[in-house]
Amino acid sequence: MSHFLADDLQSKSQILDLIALAKTIKSNSAEYSQALAGKSVAMIFEKPSLRTHVSFDIGIAKLGGHALYLGQQNGKLGERERVSDYAKNLSCYADAIVARVFSHQSITGLAEHASVPVINALCDLYHPCQALADFVTLAEQFDDLTQVKLAYVGDGNNVSNSLMLVAAILGVDFTLACPEGYGPNSEMFAKAQALAEQSGSKLVLTHDASAIGAQDVIYTDTWVSMGDDTKFADIEASFMPFQVNHAMMETTGATKVLHCQPAHLEHEITTALFDDEKYAIVFEQAENRMWAQMAVLVTLFANQ
Repeated sequence: MSHFLADDLQSKSQILDLIALAKTIKSNSAEYSQALAGKSVAMIFEKPSLRTHVSFDIGIAKLGGHALYLGQQNGKLGERERVSDYAKNLSCYADAIVARVFSHQSITGLAEHASVPVINALCDLYHPCQALADFVTLAEQFDDLTQVKLAYVGDGNNVSNSLMLVAAILGVDFTLACPEGYGPNSEMFAKAQALAEQSGSKLVLTHDASAIGAQDVIYTDTWVSMGDDTKFADIEASFMPFQVNHAMMETTGATKVLHCQPAHLEHEITTALFDDEKYAIVFEQAENRMWAQMAVLVTLFANQ
């Protein structure tokens, strides 16, 4: 693994190794306190961030490395200067690049022209760090991931894309429930279907909120992604049937609920469910962003 972009996540053993390493680092972080000693990581952020910024910054520090934040003051990648030039310049100074960007083309451009590892911290198509952390969280709750039935309910977006692809690779039964017109693009779903056929898992897409079926875990995310100027009033009628609440947990039999945050309470999830410690493992999920990303960094530098 030379980069961590999303398209390069094709191996079940690779993902399971990262999950196992994340759990190991979490249980004994002191053992890895010098894993990035003398290393500097440049972090590009085109979008505002809480969990991604803090989890990478502190995670890198826990590994003995140094993180440099490059925020929106530098403008969108490719506007002030070419992405290729950005990548080559950062490669002169940094040992790795973390990028949270609007366009997946920016990620692929950085990876193509950088001479150091590039980590996709979010783009319009994928959120691989989030998906890895999600499955670390599930692995802490369930002994055998292949026996888990996972449903994502809401808007088909970068989070659901990565979640769906990793589930398909790992052999996890996955249901994607989205309003008509808000599901994944056909190419992304076809890619997940092919991976699910290889692993033997079941992949279901439904536009009927009442047809989610029996599940172990329900996952949801915001209905309007960052940077999207869609007004809630314009989509409310389509999305409200897909609100994740106690009634849905009871109907599906799900025992856990996930949300990558920030949560828009009383929209995609009710406040009562988000705050219900019996069901919600959203803060364990948030913490695991750090451990999962630390595992990615340790693996990337070990491969150099």
